[in-house]
Amino acid sequence: MRVAATEAAAELLRRLRADHGPLMFHQSGGCCDGSAPMCYPAGEFRTGGSDVHLGDLAVEGIEPVPVWMSAAQFQYWRHTHLTIDVVPGRGAGFSLEAPEGVRFLLRSRLLTPQDGE
Repeated sequence: MRVAATEAAAELLRRLRADHGPLMFHQSGGCCDGSAPMCYPAGEFRTGGSDVHLGDLAVEGIEPVPVWMSAAQFQYWRHTHLTIDVVPGRGAGFSLEAPEGVRFLLRSRLLTPQDGE
């Protein structure tokens, strides 16, 4: 597992899922809102050959939420486990949580042998 979500993020994802349908994440590369995990309705952000599927968030009560990152950015993050969290404040991007007065945030740590790396 390369990606996970905190319980606070999972709770918000369940609410966003109820309002917007299936979800996805794309880790922005610094253009909008620095380098933040951006949440979109599934399929709203087009991914392709220049993106890496990091894995799916397992959130109880909703379908898995795929997490993507650009291949170029993945070169910097390839040795890390990423946890999506939520904190107070408003990001500047187009992510679905923006109107909620919170923003998604990445927490990272190095992958360990227990992660399968």
